[in-house]
Amino acid sequence: MVASPPDAGERAPETVRFDPLLPPEMAAKAEDAGVAKARQPLANTLALSFLAGAFIALGAGFFTIVTTDSGLGYGASRFLGGIAFSLGLILVVIGGAELFTGNNLIVMAWASGKISAPMVLRNWALVFIGNFAGALATAALVYISGQWAFDNNQVGQNAMLIANRKVNLGFTEAIALGMLCNSLVCLAVWLSYSARSNIDKAVAIVFPITAFVASGFEHSIANMYFIPLGLLVKREDAVTALSPSADLSQLTWGDFFLRNLLPVTIGNVIGGAVMVGIVYWFVYRRGRAGVRA
Repeated sequence: MVASPPDAGERAPETVRFDPLLPPEMAAKAEDAGVAKARQPLANTLALSFLAGAFIALGAGFFTIVTTDSGLGYGASRFLGGIAFSLGLILVVIGGAELFTGNNLIVMAWASGKISAPMVLRNWALVFIGNFAGALATAALVYISGQWAFDNNQVGQNAMLIANRKVNLGFTEAIALGMLCNSLVCLAVWLSYSARSNIDKAVAIVFPITAFVASGFEHSIANMYFIPLGLLVKREDAVTALSPSADLSQLTWGDFFLRNLLPVTIGNVIGGAVMVGIVYWFVYRRGRAGVRA
């Protein structure tokens, strides 16, 4: 039996697409997301950015556990740790949260004239503060929980040594590592814009994030968890006794801000906003002018 065509007044059934979005469609979606993020109410932005900081901290904590006393060698241990760390961005993207490094992509909406530069900077500042609060709160909670004492204090030792390596980076080195990191983070977010399902999103996220973590690149928001936790467990004699030869003189709050967080944040912005956001805008959205808010 052949179905009759719809009457003149009837709407044709909508076609459901299951194929992934193509890059030009992804670019338009990224712009729309940037506009929505920049115009989001203050309370929502702060709440969602606090969550994102906590989510990334949970991924960082998972990484710390997986890489503790693994016995697998450097490469394999980092690879598994990278998969574990992917939890953080999966929670951000699928759960819905505001992450400073991923939000570097809102420059695409700015470049098309859909939002103003002050709106971009306002979003970045608010999200950075909220991420810091969420990551720091999670680090404090993990410390209070005593998880660092697991495996005969080796979890705490690992956390301390991870933090110590980060504060001993050179300034230029930290910028470069931050650039490489956020190019991969923003590529993970970019790939997630092509997804039609949550499984698509998770798969798109895992490999770029695993690559940046395994490669030792630097993520400013993750470091808001890694280094404060290292500073906290540094006070425990049972932890420091496991690394008697370690030079912890630069594992301080001042070195955290000046030797790591500042240069890594600079690198993250260059890697995400310029190396990914502006490049994709230039290729797919250049010449499509919007109306500045």
